[in-house]
Amino acid sequence: MATEFLMPKLGLTMEEGTITEWLVADGDEVRAGAAVLVIETDKTETEVEAAGTGRISIGAEVGSTLACGERIGWILDDGEAAPSGSTTAGTEAAPTAPGPGSTAAAPASSSTAAPAAVIAVAATLPGGRIIASPFAKRLAAERGIDLSTVAGTGPGGRLPSEDLDGITPSTADTATHSVAPAPSLGHVPATAAARQLADLLGVDVANVAIEPSDGRVTRETVAQHVRTMLDDRTAATPTASPRPAVPAAAASSSATSLPPALQTPTSVTPMRGMRGTIAKRMHESLQSMAQLTLHMDADLDAVVADRDRRKAAGSAPGYTDYVIAAAARALQTHPYVNSQITDDGLALLPEVHVGLAVALDDGLIVPVIRDTLGRDLADLGAETSRLATAARDGALALPDLEGGTFSVSTLGMYGVDGFTPVINPPNTAILGVGRLRDDIVLDADGNVGTVKRMTLSLTWDHRAFDGAPAAEFCRTICTLLGDPAALDATGSTS
Repeated sequence: MATEFLMPKLGLTMEEGTITEWLVADGDEVRAGAAVLVIETDKTETEVEAAGTGRISIGAEVGSTLACGERIGWILDDGEAAPSGSTTAGTEAAPTAPGPGSTAAAPASSSTAAPAAVIAVAATLPGGRIIASPFAKRLAAERGIDLSTVAGTGPGGRLPSEDLDGITPSTADTATHSVAPAPSLGHVPATAAARQLADLLGVDVANVAIEPSDGRVTRETVAQHVRTMLDDRTAATPTASPRPAVPAAAASSSATSLPPALQTPTSVTPMRGMRGTIAKRMHESLQSMAQLTLHMDADLDAVVADRDRRKAAGSAPGYTDYVIAAAARALQTHPYVNSQITDDGLALLPEVHVGLAVALDDGLIVPVIRDTLGRDLADLGAETSRLATAARDGALALPDLEGGTFSVSTLGMYGVDGFTPVINPPNTAILGVGRLRDDIVLDADGNVGTVKRMTLSLTWDHRAFDGAPAAEFCRTICTLLGDPAALDATGSTS
C-alpha cells in the first residue's frame, strides 16, 4: 500500500523545509529509519529518515521548499505505482519555442562574456556529498550551478557562499560538467507557507512585496499585502477606480526598501538563508526588548593555574568553558536571569541549558549545552568541542539547537576586551566574553604586580530585571571564577 512521505516538523518553530539533497535515487529500495534526504530549516541542515520500508517515489526536487506536512514523495510496495495526480513539487514549466513576432535573445558579446570557470573538484564526503554551506547549496540551486565545478576555499575544502560570487550557469558550462537549468524568469520566489496563504485568500504572489531580509515572498508579506488592500478598499469612495495590481518589482521598492548602494559594489551577497535569518532575528531582538549592557572584569589567576594543572595532566577545558560553568551556577543562584517573557509574565525556567555562539563561514549559530549544571569541567569541555566541530561541519541535529535558556558569546580570540552582545530570543540575557589579558595592579602595601583578567559583558532585557540584579548576577560569575574547584561540582537543574 502506498504510504505518503511528508515533510517532517522537526521543532516547535519549524514551518517549512528546503530539500538540499536526495541521498537515494527515484525508485530505490529504502528501509524504515534509513536517511534518504537532507533538508535545510531556518536553523540547520539535517537528514530525514524514510517513514517506511519499500520503493521510494520522489515527489519533490532539490531546491523545493515545502511546508511541514506537505508530501515530498511516496513509499511504495513492489510493483506498486505512485497514485495518479501526484506531481513533483518545485518544478518549472518547460520553456516553449518563441511565438510569432517574438524576438530571441541575442548571445552575449565577447567583450562582456564571463570568464571561463576554473575546473576543480569540490571537497566531498564519503558517498560523493559535496562539503558546502547550506546557503551555498541554496544559491547554487537557484542559479543552476553544479557545485562539483567549484573549488571550495573554506576549511578542509568546504565551499562557502562567497565562492559562488561571479559564477553563473554560462561560466560553469565551459567545464565538462553538466549544469542544471536556471529557474524560469517568470518564477516568483516565495515560501511554501506564503503560497498556501495566497491561494487561500485568492492573492497572486507576483503582486506581493518580497521580504528584503529573506529574498522571497513570505507569509508575513502576503498578510501585509492583504491588510493593505483591505485598508485601501475601506478608504476608497464609491466612485473610486479599482486599485491596480502592483508588480512585485515595484512592491519591493516600497517604503520598506533600503537606499541603493553609494558606489558600484564589488559583489553583493543576498540577505537570505542563514544570513537573512540572523539579520531578521537580531533586528527583531533589538526592536522587541529593552536591552542594556554592563561590563565587569573577572580575575582569572586561579583559573589559569587550574587549567595549567589540567593541561599537564593531559587535557584541559578552554577558558570559555570555565565561564560557561560559572554562568550556569550563577543562573541557579539568580533564577530571574534563567527566564523568558511570556504573555502571562516573566517565566522562571527550572532547567539550565546554555547556548554557545559559534562563528561559521556564512553566519553564526548557537548550539545548546543541555543540562549544563549537570556537567563537570571535563564533560563540559568535551561537549562544547563536539558542538563547535559539528556546527562548523554542518552536522548539528535540531535537538542541539533548541531549548537554550541563556547564551555565551566570545570574541576574545580576536583581541576584543568588551562588546555589546545581542540577546538570542526568547532568552532575557546573554554574556559576552573578552580576551585574557595582563593588568597591572597595586597590592595593599603599594607593591606593583600583574593579574590575569577578562572582561565580561552582560546584556539583559530591562523588562525582565533591573540593573542592580544584573550586576549581582555578573559579580557572582566573577566570584565563581575565583574558585575553579567549585566549578567541577555538578549541580541540580531543578
